[in-house]
Amino acid sequence: MRYGVGKYMRIVNLIENTEGKSKCLFEHGLSFYIETESHKALLDLGQTDSSLRNAKKLGINLNEVDTVVLSHGHYDHSGGIIPFTMINDHAAIYMQSLAGGDFYAYDGDNRYRYIGIDKEILMLPQLRLLKGDYVIDDELELFTIKNRTHPFPFTNKRLLIKTACGFVPDDFCHEHFLVVKDREHTTLMSGCAHNGILSILDTYREKYGNLPDIVISGFHLMVKRNYRDSELQEVRFIAKELKKYQIKFYTCHCTGIPAFEEMKKIMGNQLKYIHSSEQIIL
Repeated sequence: MRYGVGKYMRIVNLIENTEGKSKCLFEHGLSFYIETESHKALLDLGQTDSSLRNAKKLGINLNEVDTVVLSHGHYDHSGGIIPFTMINDHAAIYMQSLAGGDFYAYDGDNRYRYIGIDKEILMLPQLRLLKGDYVIDDELELFTIKNRTHPFPFTNKRLLIKTACGFVPDDFCHEHFLVVKDREHTTLMSGCAHNGILSILDTYREKYGNLPDIVISGFHLMVKRNYRDSELQEVRFIAKELKKYQIKFYTCHCTGIPAFEEMKKIMGNQLKYIHSSEQIIL
């Protein structure tokens, strides 16, 4: 299966947690290929090199990529970066300087698991470390959140930073968000929306004075058990708030299928799940 290049922007999900129709690989991770009038870019590169293998199967030449954005400092978004640099040594790689921190997940029973990036990434000559908002050019720019307007997602509670004084809650200052503009649309893209999709949209509106046409993001609402009543209420609240916007939402990865299905009941056709290898044409 090969995608033809049209005159419009296209976004291909190179990897996420579920299998698409093309029988491409899938894994707990995320990577998007973005093709605009001026750019061939990547947002994240999954947990392993599977996103690279899927790109080859889909006829996407990653040697032509000029820009890579790492959305935040977790392994399941950065694991393919080093393999990617073996086939492409010229694409600029943008990440927040704080994304190289020591990030952990608490797995219970006093067990802490490292979930940060491979520190070798910090040595790459093509790496661009940012401190806050950054404009790449007229098509691509990045913004961060300084003041959240809503609480963190409940799933953030077990995510920590290791400091000299011990483990502290992750404030997700290492997360930034990609704005992609073409002649007709503005698309907001996030890896996991750890800062909360509602806070991200509020920050976008404050910064740009309007709202994006399309949002593509994981919502970080997935749990490995049944939802508690309070958690389901939060999922439904987010869906009800998103439904108020005149925005088309695409989600995947850390949203999880159960949360997606619950949100879909409320949002209907305004919300769509995008699986591994599936594409969006704008």
